[in-house]
Amino acid sequence: MRRTLQSVLLLGLSSLAAAIFQDEVDDIDFHHALVGVPQVETTFFHRPKKDEKASYLYTLSDVGILGAVNPNSGALVWRQQIADGVSNGGGHLRAPEGENWVAAAYGQRVQSWAALSGRNLWEVEFGGEVKDLEIMELTESARKDVLVLSEEDGVTVLRRLHGALGTTVWEFREVSKDIPLQVSTSLTNVYVVSLHGSPSSYSLKVTSLEPATGGRVDHWTVGTKGEVHESKDVMFVGANSAAPILAWASNDLTKLNVHVLGTKTKQEFPLIADTVSVTIHAPHLIQSQPHFLVHTRTTTGNKGEVFHTDLKTGRITKAYELPLLPGLGTFSTSSEGANVYFTRVTEDEVLVVSSDSHSILARNSLDPEARTGAIHAVSEVIKKAGGKEFAIRSATVTAAQDWILIRNGKLDWTRHEGLSGAVAAAWAEIPEAEDLAKVLAEEAHTNPWNAYVHRLTRHINDLQYLPDYLASVPTRVIESITGGAVLVSKTEGLHRDSFGFNKIIILATRRGQFYALDTGNHGQVVWSADVFPQFPGAALEVKGIVVNDSEGTVTVRGSKGEFAVITVADGKILEVHYGDDSAVVSSTAVVGSDGSKWLLAFDQDRKPIVDALKGRSLDQTIVIRDENDIIKGVKFSDEDGQVTRNEIWQLQLLPGQKIVSIAKLPPHDPIASIGRVLGDRTVNYKYLNPNIIVVAAIDNAAAALSVYVVDTVSGQLLASQVYDGVDGDKDISCTLSENWYSCAFFGQYTLDDGTNRDIKGYQVVVSDLYESPNPNDRGPLGEAETFSPLDPVDTPTGVPLPWVVSQTWIISEPLTNLTVTETRQGISNRQLLAYLPESHAVLGITRHGIDPRRPVGRDPSAAEMEAEGLMKYTPAIQIDGRNLLTHERDIVGVRGIVATPAVVESTSLVVAYGIDVFGSQVAPSGTFDILGKGFNKITLLGTVVALTWGVVILAPMVRRKQINRKWEAFL
Repeated sequence: MRRTLQSVLLLGLSSLAAAIFQDEVDDIDFHHALVGVPQVETTFFHRPKKDEKASYLYTLSDVGILGAVNPNSGALVWRQQIADGVSNGGGHLRAPEGENWVAAAYGQRVQSWAALSGRNLWEVEFGGEVKDLEIMELTESARKDVLVLSEEDGVTVLRRLHGALGTTVWEFREVSKDIPLQVSTSLTNVYVVSLHGSPSSYSLKVTSLEPATGGRVDHWTVGTKGEVHESKDVMFVGANSAAPILAWASNDLTKLNVHVLGTKTKQEFPLIADTVSVTIHAPHLIQSQPHFLVHTRTTTGNKGEVFHTDLKTGRITKAYELPLLPGLGTFSTSSEGANVYFTRVTEDEVLVVSSDSHSILARNSLDPEARTGAIHAVSEVIKKAGGKEFAIRSATVTAAQDWILIRNGKLDWTRHEGLSGAVAAAWAEIPEAEDLAKVLAEEAHTNPWNAYVHRLTRHINDLQYLPDYLASVPTRVIESITGGAVLVSKTEGLHRDSFGFNKIIILATRRGQFYALDTGNHGQVVWSADVFPQFPGAALEVKGIVVNDSEGTVTVRGSKGEFAVITVADGKILEVHYGDDSAVVSSTAVVGSDGSKWLLAFDQDRKPIVDALKGRSLDQTIVIRDENDIIKGVKFSDEDGQVTRNEIWQLQLLPGQKIVSIAKLPPHDPIASIGRVLGDRTVNYKYLNPNIIVVAAIDNAAAALSVYVVDTVSGQLLASQVYDGVDGDKDISCTLSENWYSCAFFGQYTLDDGTNRDIKGYQVVVSDLYESPNPNDRGPLGEAETFSPLDPVDTPTGVPLPWVVSQTWIISEPLTNLTVTETRQGISNRQLLAYLPESHAVLGITRHGIDPRRPVGRDPSAAEMEAEGLMKYTPAIQIDGRNLLTHERDIVGVRGIVATPAVVESTSLVVAYGIDVFGSQVAPSGTFDILGKGFNKITLLGTVVALTWGVVILAPMVRRKQINRKWEAFL
C-alpha cells in the first residue's frame, strides 16, 4: 500500500548539544545500579580501615560484578566487572583481616583491589582456571600473601603471590590426574585438597606443603573411592586453622563425613531424616575458636548443630543443637577476637548464640516487611558497651532475589538485585483505562436505550470519586503553577498520565524472575514473580515476549518450551508451563495486529508448535532462519489437523558466511512524510516498504561483512553492500527504521584526505533508501496506489529496486545494541541509540549528524542548510559527553535497548537493560509540545493579571478622553 503525502511542519535542525540537562537527572530518568545476586561464599563484612570500626559489605555476585555496598544505607560505594560478559556464578573473593585491599579471581585472572575506592592494585593472569583463592594470614615476613590454586593442562599448580605486588613468591606443581579443589592453611602447613581417582568414583587427597618454600611435606587420601562423585559433593574446606576441616556428605544424605586437616582419619555424624541439603558455617579469623555449625535443611524445616574441634587431638565433638524450625531459614557466622557467634534468621525472628553455649545472647522479632524468606545471609554481631546487649545486622538474600539488610529485626534497606541479568524486555501500557474502553465498546454494540441507561448508571457510580477529585484540584493547580507537575504527575500508585510518560516496562531475567517497573515513578518495582525457577548453573533463554495491551497481559516463551501468560498490572500468573530439556523452541514470531498480537513458536525443525497455534489461522508469510543460516519465507496451512509448511522463497548465503545480525522495522514506525524536501525545493521520495529486513553476514576467512536488504514477501534482494577488513570477533549490530538502516562494526576504513590511507577502527554505516535517484520521480511505480512485490512492472522489467545513498563514519569506541527512538506520529527527528561498552554509557546520535546526504568536500549551500539541515561531511564522530543519555552514570552490561512513544509527539521513552537497568525520556527535536521546568508560570500569570488590571484602570480614562474629544469637536 502506497502512503499518501502528508503535510508536515518542519521542526528545524535539532540541537546536538545536550541529550539530558543536569537538572533533569533523577527527574526524567532512573537508574538501578546493581551488583547481582550475592553468592554466600563470596560475600562478607570487612573493615577497609584497620583503625576504624566502620565496615563495608563486599560481594562477588553471580553475574561477575565485584562491589562494595555501604551497609548503613545500601548505597553502592564502588563496583568492577571482573568477568568477561555476564557470568553464571563462580569466582573467588577474599579479604585479609586488618588490610585495606581485597583479592578476587575469576577464570584465569587474579586481581587485587583497594577496599575503599575499588582501584585496581595489581593483576596477573595464568594459563589455567583458578580453582581456589585464599589469604595466607601468617607468613614468615608478617606480610599477608595470596594463595592461588589452578589447573593448567591437567597440572595442579599452587602459587603464593606477594600480597602488595602480585609477584610470585613460590610455585608448587604436581603432574597427576587429580582434580584440584581448594587450598587451606594452618600455623605450620599449607594443604591442597584434590579429587583422586576416576570420574564418578573419587576419593579425597590432601597434600601438605611447607609455607615458606612450597616444598612437599606429605600427602594422604581420605575416605574410600566412590564417596565423592564430583567437585560439588565436597561442601566445605576450611580456609585456615579456625576451620581446619574438610567435609562431605554421603550420597543418600544420611551421614556427614568430616576430616580434620593434618590428621589421617575422618569422623562420621548422622543427619536427620528427609535431609535435602547441608551447609557448613565456620569463622574465618585465624584467632577464632575452631568451632563450626552444620545447617541442615529438610523438606519441611531446618536445624543447626554446633561442633567443636580439638586441634591437639584432631577430635570433633558435638557441642549442642539448635531446634528444627519450619521454613527455609539461614545461619551465618561472625567473629570478634576468639569469640564466634552464629546468627539465625527464621521466618519470624533473628537470634544470636555463642559457639560455646546454646543460650540465646540476643533475640529480635522480625518486622512484617522483613519476613521475606531468607536463602542465605552474612552477619555482623557487635557487643555494645557494657557487654550485655548486641547490635546485629544481617545482609540477607531473599527468596524473591532481593538483597536486604535486617538491623535488630527491622528492615533497613532493600536492593532489587534480582533485576540484574535481564535478557528480555517489553513495554506495556498501564491497564488503568482499559476497562473504560471495553465498557464503551460494549455500549456501542447495544441498542440506544440500553446504552443510555448503562452510561447513566456508570456516571452515577462515578460520583463517588468526585470528592477526592475536587480535593485534589487545589494541589494540582499549585503544582501546575509552580512547575511541580510539569514532566511527571506526582500521584501515588500505578496510574496513567496525560503526557504518556507513565508506562510499565516488563523485564525477564536469566534466573526466570520477571519484574514490572513503573517508568513514571523512577523505575519503582511494581511487582516481581518467580515464573520459571532455574537450577544452579542454568539460565532462562527467552525466545519471545509480547504484550497484549487490550487484555493487559504479557506472554513469554523460552528455549526449553517454557510458556507463561502474566497480568501486567499485578504480576498474577494466569497460565504457565515450565518446559523441559526435551522440548526445544528455536524461535518465535509475533503474529497478528496490535489489538491481538500473539507468539507463534517453532520447534528445532522450524515447524510451528501445535499448542502455539491454538486453532488460529495463519495467512501471512513468516520469515525463519534455519540452522544452516538459510533465511526462508514460509506459509503454514492446516490440512485435516496437520500443519503443512510451504516454502515461498529462500535466501542462501555465500559459502563461508555466517549471520551476525538481523534488523527489522519496529512494531511502531509511523511515517510522517513520504518524501524529503531538498534544498532546491524538489522532493526525493522515500522507499517505504513495511516488509523489509536487514541481514548482516560475516565471512571470517575473507574478513568481509555483507549487508543485505531483503523483501520478506517475495524474498527479493533489494540492496547489498560489502565491507572489507571487518573483524568478525567483535560486536556487529544493525538497526532499521523508516527508509534507512545503520550498522556498527570494527573494520578497515580508507581515508578520503588525498592520502588514501587504510586504517582500522570502529565504524558506523548509515544508508538511506529512495524510490529513484532523480528528484520528483516516483520511479517505475509512478502514482500507483497499490503494488505487490510478487508482480513485476513493465519498465524496467522485474521488481523496482530502491536507490541507496550510504555514508560511513569512524568512531573512537565500539557501539552495540543499536536501536532508534520512536515517537507517536513520527514527526520528530529520529535518533540513533547505542551502548558504549567501554564507557558504560548510552549514546544518542541525531539523524542530522549521520545523514548520508551530507556533502563531501564542500560546504552545504544556504538552501541545503535551511531545507535539509545538512552540514559538511566529516569522517569522524566525536563522542561528546553532552550526547550521553546516561549523563555521568555508570551503566554496566547493557544487553538491549527498547524504545516506545509517549503521548506527546516530542518524546520517546527509552530503557536499557542488562546487568543494570536505566530508563529516560528522549526528545530528539526538543520538547516543543511541553512547557519545560524553566518556564516561569508565575511571571506569566503576573503579567496577565497586571495587563488585566491595566485594562480595567485605563478603560474608563480612554472612554472619558474619547468623549471629551467629541465635545471639543462641537465647541
